[in-house]
Amino acid sequence: MNGKPSTIPGLPEVFASIKVPRRGGFLRKLLAFAGPAYLVSVGYMDPGNWATDIEGGARFGYRLLWVLLFSNVMAIFLQTLAARLGLATRKDLAQASRDYYPSWAAIPLWFLCEVAIIACDLAEVLGGAIGIHLLTGLPLLPSVLLMAGDVFILLVMQQLGWRWIEAVVVLFVAATMTCFAVELFIAHPDWSAAAAGLTHVSLDHESLYVAIAIIGATVMPHNLYLHSALVQTRAVARNRRDIAQAARFNVADSLVALNLAFLVNAAILIMAAATFHSHGLVISELSQAHDLLNPLLGSTIAAPVFAIALICSGQSSTLTVTLAGQIVMSGFLDLQVAPWLRRLVTRLLAVGPAAAIVAWQGESGGYRLLIFSQVILSLQLPFAVFPLVQFTSDPAKMGRLVNPGWVKALAWLMAWAIVALNVWLVVQAVSPA
Repeated sequence: MNGKPSTIPGLPEVFASIKVPRRGGFLRKLLAFAGPAYLVSVGYMDPGNWATDIEGGARFGYRLLWVLLFSNVMAIFLQTLAARLGLATRKDLAQASRDYYPSWAAIPLWFLCEVAIIACDLAEVLGGAIGIHLLTGLPLLPSVLLMAGDVFILLVMQQLGWRWIEAVVVLFVAATMTCFAVELFIAHPDWSAAAAGLTHVSLDHESLYVAIAIIGATVMPHNLYLHSALVQTRAVARNRRDIAQAARFNVADSLVALNLAFLVNAAILIMAAATFHSHGLVISELSQAHDLLNPLLGSTIAAPVFAIALICSGQSSTLTVTLAGQIVMSGFLDLQVAPWLRRLVTRLLAVGPAAAIVAWQGESGGYRLLIFSQVILSLQLPFAVFPLVQFTSDPAKMGRLVNPGWVKALAWLMAWAIVALNVWLVVQAVSPA
């Protein structure tokens, strides 16, 4: 054990703040539990996802759609485990790690998670800045610096109540989905080729880097910490019946929210394949994709819809990164930091590299940095997945919610599959051409 067990919730200001009806129909209870997975899902359609999906579709057509599907199945599975950990133990993944591991292991895990959070926030900064640049014409570097100013959005929203935050995030998700439904309608993709891309597993040295980025952009490590804390916002009675019921409804919440996120990501990749790959175009900047949409699709609304969706996805994702940072710092270090200070530190650590890359290499450098940030997330993923699988397979921690044998086997298989892909990428990177 690493010192005294954590006793302060990761989000103390909203812990058990949402009442759950003891009586009532299925729909009423489903709506009471709906929310945590939607906040998690916005991280699966942030600007980092945009870059990897556009890169995958423009360079490889529909071939990497199966990677998106595989990543989504993995995300649903692992997020369900994270939710069950929070419900069974009333601890988030960071707290459970601090309580279980000695400090020599827990502190490096915290540091690696912070790296992942900064990488994710870096994607929000760059994506939001590019969206502002596309919509207003403001130069990219000032747009990056402007993104430092959204630090206090979450703090203002929290004053309205937690359900308002969830409602605003769902609104952003709906806006992003609507935008890409419009893009797909205009693009007229080859649906038979898209179906083949979902079912035909194909991966080579050329597509490996993008595939790893897609996995990192979809199965984000910080979202596992986030989900294990968010489920604790519901006031669930501490008895077997109510905890089991909460676990079932959280599975439903995850299935709906994360499959919607999959549809958004699939729509982005399909749009890129239908619009850019079919014309033999390789995209090196998000603004290049934006500028080409109108002439290629023959519609004046395609480009502005693209920019609006980019801003919506960036702003919603930045809320969840803020919360994840608070949970991770509190859980691993047992340290309570003012939310505004935590948010400011994370954002400044992201703005610095983003501004430097944009000033040095322009938007093409920013686009490559977006994709690289998602590769970093994939490389950090095992350090969150292995503890999660270990804890949720422990009967002493989980009680009746412990992983059954088949879940445990599948979870370890997924964990080692992520490691194998990351090792393949590293070996390819260091091997001589």
